[in-house]
Formats: sequence, C-alpha cells, structure tokens
Amino acid sequence: MVLAFVDLDAGSLTPSATETLTLARELASTRGEPLRAMTFDDSGRHDDAPTAAELTTYGVVRWFRVAHPLLDAYSPELWGAASAQLVRTLAPSAVVASAGDRTTEVMAQTAARLDLPLAANCTTITATASGDEWRLTRVRNGGMLLEDAELVASTALFTVAAGAIEPAPASVVGDLTTETFSPVLDDTLPHARVIERTTRGDGVTLASARVVVSGGRGVGGADGFAPLEELAELVGGAVGCSRVATNNGWRPHRDQVGQTGTKVNPDLYIACGISGATQHWVGCMGAKHILAINTDPDAPLVSRATYAVIGDVGEVVPAVVAEIRRRTPSPLPLPAPGVGADGHDGDRPDL
Repeated sequence: MVLAFVDLDAGSLTPSATETLTLARELASTRGEPLRAMTFDDSGRHDDAPTAAELTTYGVVRWFRVAHPLLDAYSPELWGAASAQLVRTLAPSAVVASAGDRTTEVMAQTAARLDLPLAANCTTITATASGDEWRLTRVRNGGMLLEDAELVASTALFTVAAGAIEPAPASVVGDLTTETFSPVLDDTLPHARVIERTTRGDGVTLASARVVVSGGRGVGGADGFAPLEELAELVGGAVGCSRVATNNGWRPHRDQVGQTGTKVNPDLYIACGISGATQHWVGCMGAKHILAINTDPDAPLVSRATYAVIGDVGEVVPAVVAEIRRRTPSPLPLPAPGVGADGHDGDRPDL
C-alpha cells in the first residue's frame, strides 16, 4: 500500500493535501497497491463526513484517524511517535506527505524513529512496479538546485514540494473504510506543547491564497501597505511582504514570503516594490503567474515575472484598485492557463 499523510485545516483538505493525494494515488496505481490516508483525529471539532467525501474523491480506500488525548494539540515529537507506530504496523511501500511545516517535522520524526530514509521537497517521484527502488527529483539549496536521486528502502518516506503537482480527483472511486488508530504514548516523553494560541483573524491564509499581494522596500513604509490590503481584499487574496518590510517593522514575520518565511504557490503573485533577491524568489517561485510592479526595469523579479508594470507602487496600485471598483461586481480575471514548468509562458508582454 501507499500511505498519504494528510494534514487538515479546520477539518478540510488543504491545497497541499490534494497535491499529496494525487501523487500518492499515481504511485499506488503504478505498483498495483491501494491508497490509504492518515490524519490526526480532530473528532468533536469538525464533521468527519466532508473529510471522508474529499478523501474518497481522491481515491483513498481506507482512512486511518490517529487519535489519542495527548495528540489533541500539535506536538512534533508525539505526532511523530504516533506516526511511526502506524507506519510500523502497516508497513507501507511508501509514505507521502506535503512539505509543510507540520508535516515535514512529523515525517522527520517518523524517519528517525524507524531508521528509514526521508527524501524531502520532491517535485517528481517515479515508482517501479515492484521492489524497493524509487527515482525522484527534489529541491535543494533553498530552491536553487534540482537534484535527481534514487532511494532504496523497504518503506520510502517522501515530502512533496508545494505547487509541484497539479491536483486531480480520481477517475474511479470506491467505498471508503474508516478506522481509528490509537497509539501507545507516554506523557513523560520530552515534547513541545502548545501553551498559548493567538487568533490572526478571518480571511485566507498566505500559504493557501490563490492571489498574494506582496510589498517590499518600494512600498515606503507600514502605511504604504494600506492600498495592498485593499487590493488583496478585492481579489480575495492575502497580503505578504519581503524580508525588508519585516526587518523594518512594517509587517509581522508571519507575512514574510521567502526562504526564511512562507513559501507560497498562488495562481497570481503581485510583487509591489520588491526587487526580488534570491531569498525572496525562493518563496514565490511556485506561483503560476507573477506580476511585478517596480520603478526599476532591471530588478531581478521584473525579469523573472510573467508580467511587469514599470511605475511607482503608490500610483499603480491605487489605480488598479479604482479600476476594479469601477468594474465591480466583475472579478479580476486571472492569467490564462498553459504556462511552462517554471510558471511563465513563452512570450512575456509588459503591461
């Protein structure tokens, strides 16, 4: 079997989870094995029926809900111990998860406890019909290098880079069986625990938004983000920023896009006054389309963008906002599909 570790957000599959399930299903099909899924139980907080329906849509035939009182709050050590017990019990040919913060931590804990190899940030994985050999391509050096490799293991562990797989429901689905797995855990095991929660507010998250409006040095200051917030609200997106904006105290670190921040993969990334140093490019390179607004036509991000507007952010963004409001209720049209593997098409007209 192939086991997909699915992280949930308020009881629903995240975009990265649908990518994980799509790839895991392809691997299971190649090997002639069933696809099964593992989640950490949040029963009592959310209805299981929608989750079950989504898992069925992506071809899962058996769903393991890992449940224990010590697992109600996230802890990488405890979740990793529970995951290792399930993997040891099932002995799957492979375990596939997204390369998110929580899933990566849990997969690393699982690999260490079972003494199994883990290939992280994979963009492609190829399975053989039988045997323990897997071929893969993965992202290294913060996104600047793609490595082709082979992995040999009785149970192979993988995490999938965000945006690497196009989610696709299964063409044929069957009945889903749900089973609760109760691991044996010891509260004396040293582990991290949640001691306080803060609410960020309503709205889409930076990691899951289809449109991200990001600001950098060219925004000019904290007040300069007001038009960006207005634009993001109009298009149903989220606001991000570069490291300069975070270092200057204009935005909190949770809004930072980059190698040391959040890696995003929206349909459209609007970079406002961001030069696009390597650190930032690593965070936004997964976007399907990039619109750069900058006064410098030679800025790195301008040269890499799908579209570019050469102008002052303080003038361009308010003008865009005004035009969207004039066209309301018509939505902002997103760029047409059909771009290359790097997220850009062959002809990149400047607007």
